[in-house]
Amino acid sequence: MAGKIHPTAIIEPGAQLGADVEIGAYAYVGGTAVLGAGTRLHHHATVEGHTVMGAQCQVFPYACIGGKTQDLKYKGGKPGVRIGDRNVFREYVSVHEATNDGEFTIIGSDNLILAYCHVAHDCVLGNKIIMSNYTGLAGHVIVEDSVVVGAYGAVHQFCRLGAHAMLSACSKLVQDLPPYFIADGSPATLRAYNKVGLERSGFTAEQIDRVRQLYRLLYRDGLNRSQALEKLAAHEHAATAEFQRMIAFAKASERGLAPGGS
Repeated sequence: MAGKIHPTAIIEPGAQLGADVEIGAYAYVGGTAVLGAGTRLHHHATVEGHTVMGAQCQVFPYACIGGKTQDLKYKGGKPGVRIGDRNVFREYVSVHEATNDGEFTIIGSDNLILAYCHVAHDCVLGNKIIMSNYTGLAGHVIVEDSVVVGAYGAVHQFCRLGAHAMLSACSKLVQDLPPYFIADGSPATLRAYNKVGLERSGFTAEQIDRVRQLYRLLYRDGLNRSQALEKLAAHEHAATAEFQRMIAFAKASERGLAPGGS
């Protein structure tokens, strides 16, 4: 059974509401939307389209989750959005459906997406991500776990942000941002490894030192990318989780890794 539903809220026939869902004044739930248990829509919030939202999420006023893709290649069908648990979508956030029939824009769990952020079609977001105000993700962007994007950060379509990375405020990312590192500028370049973020995520001193070595090999030793990857593969720490994540990320990169900065 649903929880508190304001009498001015509009819930279209067919919408599925989990236990203890709260829906505020003038909020809208489309007929193909699914809201998980304990989720709350504040006043004037919208969840529409083929959206499945998990448990204990919050959608703040004027956010629109599940809107139609803005991709001009859209040909119809039933693309959608899939969202995990305990996500917070602040005021005026927009999350759009995928473009192709049967495909999804995906957001994991425990993410904080602040006011005016935009998640475009076919993006895939992991868990424990913080997107600060006005962040914009173009289509097909992948954001791995525990990434932080500063206010007004902009990410080009098909870019990837590796786990525990940070994109600084007002930066424009046009290539892939490797895990553990901080990028800044327009276009964004690598500036440092994310020591504070790693400490907050519980990384040990030994793990952080391995990340420091990764940063030096990739961006401070004057090696080209092929030479750096060869050194990573032959390194004494090559079998560790930090090295393996970096090697896999670099090998999978299609747009290339963001360059080093001064």
